[in-house]
Amino acid sequence: MKPHSSAPVSIDNADKEEFLSWLYGLSVHGIKLGLRNITELLERLGNPQNAFSSVHVAGTDGKGSVCAIISAVLTDGKVRTGTFTSPHILNFNERIAVDGAPITDEELAYMASVTVPHVKAMAGKGMMCTFFEVTTAIAFLYFKEKGVEYAVVEVGMGGRFDATNVIVPEVSIINNISLEHTEYLGNTIEEIAFEKAGIIKEGVPCVTMNSEPAFSVIRKVADERKAPLTRIGSDDISVISVSAEGTEFTYKGEEYFVSIPGRHQALNASIAIEALSKLKIYGYKCRCRIKPGLGRVNWPCRMQRVEGTPFSVDVSHTFAGSSCLSSDVRDIYGKVLVVFGILGDKDIEHISKNISDIASRIILTKPDSIRAAPLERVSGIMAKYSDVVAIRDSVGDAMNLALNIREPDELILVTGSFYMAGDALKWLEKTYPGSSTRCLRSMKAEHTPEGPRKD
Repeated sequence: MKPHSSAPVSIDNADKEEFLSWLYGLSVHGIKLGLRNITELLERLGNPQNAFSSVHVAGTDGKGSVCAIISAVLTDGKVRTGTFTSPHILNFNERIAVDGAPITDEELAYMASVTVPHVKAMAGKGMMCTFFEVTTAIAFLYFKEKGVEYAVVEVGMGGRFDATNVIVPEVSIINNISLEHTEYLGNTIEEIAFEKAGIIKEGVPCVTMNSEPAFSVIRKVADERKAPLTRIGSDDISVISVSAEGTEFTYKGEEYFVSIPGRHQALNASIAIEALSKLKIYGYKCRCRIKPGLGRVNWPCRMQRVEGTPFSVDVSHTFAGSSCLSSDVRDIYGKVLVVFGILGDKDIEHISKNISDIASRIILTKPDSIRAAPLERVSGIMAKYSDVVAIRDSVGDAMNLALNIREPDELILVTGSFYMAGDALKWLEKTYPGSSTRCLRSMKAEHTPEGPRKD
């Protein structure tokens, strides 16, 4: 890491944990939509967001996958690439990565030592930064220190007043929009689309795949800001096949393979391909690396088979996500044994119905979160659609039971939330040492028609 203007501070791992405890404590300030705090904090840090080019990604579903795909292509093209996504699955460090490698504990501690004094000074003036504002500032500072050329930045929530909206990207992306965070973003698709369209900058190309009524809102904002707008239509994409290894599809007549399973990943990959074509470096850095990059994407816990185990782990927690999951699991595996848990603020009714469609049997549990839905509530809803085999208080106990009752060659799917995935990986690491590392590895060997390339 390049030296910072401040004197280096030696901080051990314990201090990293202390910092994270302090950072999570900022959650008491809740969610504050607005750019005043983040602008002030970044100015105090020397405006690191101006040190690199960027791609900005908003949307309800699939924005993390789009970030992972674009980052994989850029990294494969030897472009030094930063990626900022949220939430994490197992470790906070996953949120901030350069060339596919998460920030180390030591680097995170150092970034904290530089950033926290400014946060505390601002608090003394009544400017209380949130968890996400501080995390965003640290990510941008880290990217500057690591000499990142391009940063692929996922919006945290909404867009217009999201802390990431201080960047001026080379291309903006607005993925699929549906109702979410209505208490902050609005109660209609049109209101939410307006918030997400807030990332569109003057003259900056924007790529989307939204249909009406969201598209009209996005188009109006793009026109007002003279931002060239490209909409990908369903006729542009055709899915050829979906397997546990990934998805084969055509986009505008050209064949591609993306190494994330799921029909919807063809949509995410297509929007990534279109966005990459808008970058200044496309012709000499990206164009020839799109297919190899797509074949090497690793985006953990998206219907991911855990090598050497009978488990698949998935983070789907929305109605749209569970619909896609149900369709893809049915096509690839048929019926599966499901370990299911969910947070209380999700659409439990419709998600349960989707999950029941692919379940041979269901074991209910709850993730390790204060937001977890009570088991009696989930059980009452799920019972309307499927028989529940058992209820267990912890994800680990539920996975143990699933392992004991599964039929030969039967797949066990663990799904329902990011917290479920994190708990699952912790149990898998204890039961199958090294499995979590394989799940979270930064990049796969390139997929080729002859099989994966070992390099």
